[in-house]
Amino acid sequence: MTRSREPSALRQSLHIVRPHIGRHWKLVTGGLIALLLEVALCVLEPWPVKFVIDSVTASLGATLPPGSNTPQATIGLLLACGALLVALTAGRAACSYLSTVAFALVGSRVATDLRTRVFTHVQVLSLRYHAAARSGDTVQRLVGDIGRLQEVAVTAGLPLFGNVLTFFVLAIVMLVLDPLLALVVVGAAVAYLLSSRRSSRAITSASRTTRKGEGSLANTAAETLDAIRVVQAYGLEHTVSGAFRSGNETALREGIKSRRLAAGLERRTDIIVGVATALVLAGGGWRVIDGQMTLGELVMFMMYLKIAMKPLRDLAKYTGRIARATASGERIAELLDEPIEVFDSPTARPLDRSMGRLTFHDVHAPDGYGRPLFAGLSLEIPAGQNVCLLGPSGSGKSTLVGLILRMVDPSSGSVRIDGTDVRDVTLRSLRGQVSILLQDSVLFATTVRENIRYGRLDATDADVEDAARIANAEEFITALPSGFETILGGRGNTLSGGQRQRIAIARAVLRDAPIVILDEATTGLDPSGRSVVEASMETLTRGRTVITITHASHAVHRADRVLWLEDGRIVEDGSPAELLKSPGSRLSNWLAEQETTVRIRS
Repeated sequence: MTRSREPSALRQSLHIVRPHIGRHWKLVTGGLIALLLEVALCVLEPWPVKFVIDSVTASLGATLPPGSNTPQATIGLLLACGALLVALTAGRAACSYLSTVAFALVGSRVATDLRTRVFTHVQVLSLRYHAAARSGDTVQRLVGDIGRLQEVAVTAGLPLFGNVLTFFVLAIVMLVLDPLLALVVVGAAVAYLLSSRRSSRAITSASRTTRKGEGSLANTAAETLDAIRVVQAYGLEHTVSGAFRSGNETALREGIKSRRLAAGLERRTDIIVGVATALVLAGGGWRVIDGQMTLGELVMFMMYLKIAMKPLRDLAKYTGRIARATASGERIAELLDEPIEVFDSPTARPLDRSMGRLTFHDVHAPDGYGRPLFAGLSLEIPAGQNVCLLGPSGSGKSTLVGLILRMVDPSSGSVRIDGTDVRDVTLRSLRGQVSILLQDSVLFATTVRENIRYGRLDATDADVEDAARIANAEEFITALPSGFETILGGRGNTLSGGQRQRIAIARAVLRDAPIVILDEATTGLDPSGRSVVEASMETLTRGRTVITITHASHAVHRADRVLWLEDGRIVEDGSPAELLKSPGSRLSNWLAEQETTVRIRS
């Protein structure tokens, strides 16, 4: 099983980066040309040394093999050979520099393109995926794994191509010079391949486990930092640190195993190269004594051997990196293979500003875990109606809202806005018809002004300030150190809950959408903060279609209509007054429980 999986993992890694390499074909072509020139200069570099040694030995009276036609050494010849060697070395160094820079640039740009592609893909995945995925591991794939994949794709992969090309060219040259000694080089390459084959599989397996462990560590760290108040308040530092330490030690063990295997392969390669060098040195020396080759040819052959063995050493050195990067590539491929469940159809058109009439017709849809929830749900919400959704957890309230926004699509049936199926319009225009306000308002680590402007990106500064004024947020914003230009902390945690909600309301006001969704928007606020937020929400919702998910009894009395959901079915539907006339209604029982709870608390 492992044997069949790892080559596939390498192909996966190369497959996901290949389209991005093609975009930078000019740099790749330039790098390859420089690489080919470097190989050519490597082939020529030993020749000046051969001429010098053979000419000097001829001048000293040594007998050279017949047909060598080597001139005797002169000052001019020696200086010319020295100058030629310097020129060849300098040219090879320049070509190496150019190819290295070109490949490094390609690698950085490919990594940037791929990271953008993966991040874009993750953003459009359904809520079902995000509900199950762990954000720390996803971030680890986006940042760490793509960086490692860069190594196998370009930084290591393309130079290795040059090394392999150099080896084959020099092997051919050595076969022409001395076929018998060249067999030693071929034998060394075969020995390396046999040695590396088993090691690379083991290194990849260990690297895969290491990367998964590091992903789990990232999850633990992200979850701990997001919930740091709870961790500190409940004294969970030691418990969380213990879990982190355990995962850290597991990742460390696998990482050490991977590097130990890679180091073992490198040392075995050193031994193979040493044995090959010794055989060529002894065999070549005997052939010089026997008159089969000149001393200069032996020295040139040894230089070729050294150059030809460098690719083997580099392959051994890069095998560990390639194996680790392949494991990372596998994780990136898994992320890109996650299907996009909600997308624009080829015929999707922009949705004009709607009145806000919502229609659910025979809707069948699963819950967030993929289990059946709605089975034939039909519902009509007129434009401008204020609807309150009630019901136990898991009854389908959030799923119903998700269907309007196309966070999920029904498996059958339809959801319509003003008679238009939401699947027939573009996601951007559809979601532009809706403002949503959540219990935990999401703010970003940027200025207050930009947080509000996210409601409508083309809004002017005056529009932003007007929205803040309508949302009763202007007073506390201007009191901040830099006013609207104050940069908020992560998730807006430098503000109180009520302040965050009012900025979120200002953002919704700026959006000016005909449909407003309020999901537990005042839960957790103190009475004074809630009253200010509710006043702002009154302005936001006036004249719009409003869908409120709440467990607050005061929100029910302001609604035009109450829908009670259980197990994906609407079991009560009517105005609050109508439903409260029936003492046995679920709404009556629920409100009675709420009042009892309030009395007990007071």
